[in-house]
Amino acid sequence: MKSMAPLAIALVLVLPLAGCNNEASGVRISTEKASAPPVALKPRSEPIFYNGKTYHLDFAPSAEGHFDMAVAGMTAKQEKDAVAVATSSLRYFACPDGKNGQLTSKPAYAAGAWKMKARCG
Repeated sequence: MKSMAPLAIALVLVLPLAGCNNEASGVRISTEKASAPPVALKPRSEPIFYNGKTYHLDFAPSAEGHFDMAVAGMTAKQEKDAVAVATSSLRYFACPDGKNGQLTSKPAYAAGAWKMKARCG
């Protein structure tokens, strides 16, 4: 009976492998990067929660990969906050592969909103 112990141990170790086969299981391993999600091509209007307050962001694609952006609900003294809301929101909503939003024009405060142009970069 002592000679059966190694055989029993071998069977316990080998039996789980018997369930394996060479059929495709639907899982595919690839070293290629997944393609980036498409950039938002439609104008968007979103409420943005930032530093405990909700602001209103409007952005729309313009020429050559740039976006016209407006952040409403801030004062004329909140340029830095408006830039942060615009660039981080652009990254989240429109930039592929997590690229950052970058300003391409100086922000201007008019009619209660910060307006600027930005792109993914």
